[in-house]
Amino acid sequence: MAFGDVKTPQGLKELNNFLADNSYISGYTPSKADLSVFEALGKAPSADNVNVARWYRHIASFEAAERAAWTGAPLPQLAGGKPTVAAKPAADDDDDVDLFGSDDEEDEEAERIKQERVAAYAAKKSKKPALIAKSSVLLDVKPWDDETDMKEMENNVRTIEMDGLLWGASKLVPVGYGINKLQIMCVIEDDKVSIDLLQEKIEEFEDFVQSVDIAAFNKI
Repeated sequence: MAFGDVKTPQGLKELNNFLADNSYISGYTPSKADLSVFEALGKAPSADNVNVARWYRHIASFEAAERAAWTGAPLPQLAGGKPTVAAKPAADDDDDVDLFGSDDEEDEEAERIKQERVAAYAAKKSKKPALIAKSSVLLDVKPWDDETDMKEMENNVRTIEMDGLLWGASKLVPVGYGINKLQIMCVIEDDKVSIDLLQEKIEEFEDFVQSVDIAAFNKI
């Protein structure tokens, strides 16, 4: 693409007309062609050539190292002999970021922590003793008459042994005509002791016991 000598009015006019419809000398990004024309101009053109002036300011806005990269030329030297280094494009930072893998790793870590907590809770719960349902029962054991040996009747009752049965305090309660009933407390484990079966066992002492009633029944 020829513009003639861009330092002449005719060449500058042709360049100005070209840049009216184009952002760069060649293609859609700065290139070696832009650098060649930029260096040929040597300085900013007058404001009369508005398109060239705009393009020149734009090319001048790049660092020397960036312009050198368009041609593949070595980086220009600064005072002290150290070359300038173009800033790494911000887009390159994305190469080090695993946008998808990061979420997966976080999800896996969260799931691992959740499973550990569930396992710890299950282990703790398994070590906890199971709650045993118990009941407190107050029994009224009635004799046949006033001649029944109440002390012996109580001794017989306390000989009953069942897994989950614990006998407690007792007392004699008058019911009239000189007759007393034996009121005795016991604690039972609900899953092991049937209160009906316990009553039947007490009534088996038929020489002493007329009947057995439940005076009070409370869950513990």
